[in-house]
Amino acid sequence: MNLALAFTRTLFIILSIFFMTVYMISGPDGYTAANLALGVGLGVVLGVLLIGFDQLFKRFNLRSFNVAILGLFVGYLMGQALVIILSAILKISAASIVLNPQVLEVIQIALFLFGIYLGTLMTIRASDELSVSIPFVRFSPTAQKKKDLVMDGSVLCDARIIDLAASGLVDYHLVLPRLLIKELYIQAESADESQRHKAKRSLEIVKKLEALSELGLRYSDTDFPEVKDQMGKMVRLARLLDANILTADISRVQTAAIEGVRVINLHVLSNALKPLMQAGEHIKIKIQRYGKEPRQGVGYLEDGTMVVVNGGGDYLGETIDAKVLSVKHTTSGRMIFCNAPDEEEGYPAYDEEGH
Repeated sequence: MNLALAFTRTLFIILSIFFMTVYMISGPDGYTAANLALGVGLGVVLGVLLIGFDQLFKRFNLRSFNVAILGLFVGYLMGQALVIILSAILKISAASIVLNPQVLEVIQIALFLFGIYLGTLMTIRASDELSVSIPFVRFSPTAQKKKDLVMDGSVLCDARIIDLAASGLVDYHLVLPRLLIKELYIQAESADESQRHKAKRSLEIVKKLEALSELGLRYSDTDFPEVKDQMGKMVRLARLLDANILTADISRVQTAAIEGVRVINLHVLSNALKPLMQAGEHIKIKIQRYGKEPRQGVGYLEDGTMVVVNGGGDYLGETIDAKVLSVKHTTSGRMIFCNAPDEEEGYPAYDEEGH
């Protein structure tokens, strides 16, 4: 929680206690210990309710808030129109329709609330079709449109982002915060050789992304000086832009998920695109080294997927036709377990290490 948010919450709790206390001691009984205690108690309860509403709506971005406000305005006009129409109908047919004043008031309130609810609901449902500009906020059509992807620093260190960008899947949806570029230039002058090399490699990847004319790479100048953590800045920017975060750091997924921002992990995406073998299929694999178990051999597919072959240790350096037993999903990717041609079927299940 940043300092500005903590200050705001504390201020409103103090104001709640102050106003409720003043209200209680200004009553007919005047200043008494009971009124003072009751006022402080009510103020604390009111402050807690305010913070509770803050927690309830913390995942709402500015665009959602303004859509709701616009919906309430449209609903108010609709409710007023329904009440005016009812009044006109009753005025025209005053001789034939006579309603009790209390019944009429209840009907008018019901129509007014119905108009507000219907107008708000219709505005929210049609928010993707709105194209209205107001100060600081722009409602733009988002139907049939992918969310933008805010890139973090870990993605810029991974050359696979160039292949992803060149595929056309993310055209006009990659957003690069300039605060990352500034930090990379600072790191490029660092005394730490590994950090300097990493920053220079990231800057080279940025230049290659800029060279992709069809990519439509966009920059964001928004910064959040009050937020010191880089991931915190990325989350704030993603919420502001109503975008997702593209990362290559698995540890950042949970941090952003808490803030209600979806994270697209480059490693998960890469693993999802790896070829999947089915049990019973035959694959040709070159045995490159021994496994951890007796007579076990290990080979690799072109995409780097590890293939563990039972009985493959007898064929070191040879390419054999192995039969797939199972495919295991691990945190580092997929592992395929096979039998060599002269091995029996039904070998026991392996764990992630091939045991």
